[in-house]
Amino acid sequence: MKKTLLFLGMIAVSAVTSGVTVWTVDRSHTDKIEYIEREVERTPALGSHFTAYEADKYPDLTYAAENAVKAVVNIEAIQQVDVSSGYGGGAYDPFFEFFGIPQGYGRRGGQPQTQERRAGGSGVIISDDGYIVTNNHVIEDATKLRVKLNDGRKFDAKVIGTDPTTDVALIKVEGKDLPTIPFGNSEGLRLGEWVLAIGSPFDLQSTITAGIVSAKARQLDVIPDQFRIESFIQTDAAVNPGNSGGALVNTRGELVGINTLIKSQTGSYIGYSFAIPESIVKKVVVDLKEYGVVQRALLGISYRYIDQDFIDQMGKETGIKELGGVYVATVSEDGAASAAGIRKGDVIVAIDGVKIDNASAVQEQIAKHRPNDKVKITVKRDGAVKLFDVTLRNKAGKTELITREAVDVTAALGGKFRDAGTKLCQELEIKGGVQVVGIKSNGILARARVKEGFVITHINDRPVYSLSDMERMSDKITSIDGIYPNGRAASYMLVE
Repeated sequence: MKKTLLFLGMIAVSAVTSGVTVWTVDRSHTDKIEYIEREVERTPALGSHFTAYEADKYPDLTYAAENAVKAVVNIEAIQQVDVSSGYGGGAYDPFFEFFGIPQGYGRRGGQPQTQERRAGGSGVIISDDGYIVTNNHVIEDATKLRVKLNDGRKFDAKVIGTDPTTDVALIKVEGKDLPTIPFGNSEGLRLGEWVLAIGSPFDLQSTITAGIVSAKARQLDVIPDQFRIESFIQTDAAVNPGNSGGALVNTRGELVGINTLIKSQTGSYIGYSFAIPESIVKKVVVDLKEYGVVQRALLGISYRYIDQDFIDQMGKETGIKELGGVYVATVSEDGAASAAGIRKGDVIVAIDGVKIDNASAVQEQIAKHRPNDKVKITVKRDGAVKLFDVTLRNKAGKTELITREAVDVTAALGGKFRDAGTKLCQELEIKGGVQVVGIKSNGILARARVKEGFVITHINDRPVYSLSDMERMSDKITSIDGIYPNGRAASYMLVE
């Protein structure tokens, strides 16, 4: 493929100069030359309608750029991909071995054939002993990770933990006294505040771009996980493929976000980009480092943001006339909100004093906490304002922290899911279920040969009526029961 390089020639004229050398000649001794060093004032020349230049009132991004760039790394993710062809081609499958079928059955050459695929991204060193935060999608399915530092050093890296729901991952290299970026405060960011994006777009390592905070708490529904948590910082700093996992820093050189995605019809930057806020990133990486698993706290409600559409559709029914806050649509019986006294129909207007002024604000505030943490929730009910002390719970409806052995059922199954819906349940004569609408490689569903469309009704002999039922499960999966849309029932037993 022919590549076109566009070179832009320009002449840069500097308005100010530092450390200028002036040569003067002593006329009485023509062989003597004196070198006089002097500083030139940095105040620029002003036009006829310019205000006075006050340096301390204008942003200087050089400090943040020159320091933060040292701790942003390039990540090369190497994946072994099966390229077997012919009858029976496909990935290596342990189920063949279990049933005594030789590996490579029906394949040309009799053996799986693989090749390496390489992808690139960025990461941020957050501790001097080598912990690096990046995006889950940068390292997902990689069999080997190589990290290149800003100074050229290279390391192999291992995965400490991943969290698909936030698209955050933690990896580690074996190093000492590595450069780091300190965590800042993403909640303190102001609209219009200057930020820098640092990463490796198109494999151009240590690229720095600048922009402003364009918006906060954006929910885009783009993280490919059923239980995604999104509250993106939107900026107009130029971000392109390869920037994923890189740093978003403020003018003090503090990490305020992890650059994650762009929205573009071309695949390249067209004006805005999005970063996971530090408030979520920090909590996730601390959990992965300390517990090996993310301690997800849940409020136990479903809700809808009260915007004009809500008022137009449900204002008369609910009696709500004011914009802002979230309407509590359902309350889980064994959830934290129910135990604290929050009811269906309440309007949550603040969490820990933080105003709920968009749909993703609830997710961001709760995502910072662990089970058994206490939060104060301000609620409007029947025209009165009430304050509730809520003790958050885990997905099983308990206040205990979960262990590394606890299973994320949706991740283990390896698929995409949705509630079966009333119509389908009536057709299949079932009380409820979760339908498989997508299957990922290497998950239980793929290994068990489950097909898309299958409706899961039981896991480990426990009924599954909805996604929330599935999410609350944490035991190791031993059996799956359900029914296909054509009425054929199926059971899958998992044997190690």
